[in-house]
Amino acid sequence: MKGKLVLLIISCLSISFFAEAQDKQIVVAKNGTGDYLTVQEAINAVPDFRKVTTTIFIRNGIYQEKLNLSPSKKLVKLVGEDVSKTILTYNDYAAKKNRFGEEMGTSGSSGFYICGDGFTAHNITFENSSGPVGQAVALWVSSDQTAFFNCRIKGFQDTLYTYGAGNRQYFKNCYIEGTVDFIFGAATALFEDCTIFCKQGARYITASSAPDTIKYGYVFLDCQITGDALERTVYLGRPWRPYSKTVYINCSLSKLIKSEGWDNWRKASNEKTAYYAEYKNKGEGFNPEKRVAWSHQLSDDEVKNYTTTSIFKGWNPKTTLAETGKYINYEH
Repeated sequence: MKGKLVLLIISCLSISFFAEAQDKQIVVAKNGTGDYLTVQEAINAVPDFRKVTTTIFIRNGIYQEKLNLSPSKKLVKLVGEDVSKTILTYNDYAAKKNRFGEEMGTSGSSGFYICGDGFTAHNITFENSSGPVGQAVALWVSSDQTAFFNCRIKGFQDTLYTYGAGNRQYFKNCYIEGTVDFIFGAATALFEDCTIFCKQGARYITASSAPDTIKYGYVFLDCQITGDALERTVYLGRPWRPYSKTVYINCSLSKLIKSEGWDNWRKASNEKTAYYAEYKNKGEGFNPEKRVAWSHQLSDDEVKNYTTTSIFKGWNPKTTLAETGKYINYEH
């Protein structure tokens, strides 16, 4: 009996210790009330290849930093205090010169590089503040099983770079804005209940570069496509690479969307390889009878293939700890 009691006590202590290890957080605050003053210092403090989630809670403030989450920083969760007041921003852009006098290029312009798998973010604004100066990336996301909940991603051209064929990225209840190709890249990305805001001067929302080796590129589910761009001036997408894939399902499209819907990027051969489709969209921007002939309207049977499990090959970000953007208060 004593032996069983000892084992039970050890088991309870182990569970308690493990829970505490998971709950401990790093706090960032510009006013000095946290563990670190900057977000990059907090990221650097995360142990490499940790096997449980490390939560970094960021208090309200404007953090002007060029950030890098390396591949060794896995299972990192950033939680902002308030999405409208917790702002991570930087102002590089493609044509800007680096210290060697070379142009940074599109990839070099990003304000935040997210490379560690299992990354999640809650209640944070990510911004490239350089303005309408050409390509200027706010987020460069090259990690797998990455999720954003209630975040704002702001910029003009090339705002969100979903990098890496086969990487799975999920955006829930997010706001994403821009003008040209402002959601682009090769990753498989699902946008659910998001607001896609086309700013003045907008021309193209997406520029998928998904290869022929993957089935899904971009999927927009129950999203609001809106903005202050001129009426009938914005395409739903154009193919950055020949096998681009983008689908809008049950989305509300405002009148800023062009009747033809899709552009072939001045290359007729793309019409034979790119896959662009819609299903039961609504709003003044939904004109299925006027869409380009090489796009598709999904049938009831075809749309059944667009489940979270199918798109992400078994990964479901909505049923994991990723969706809990909870701040646990503890004494430092």
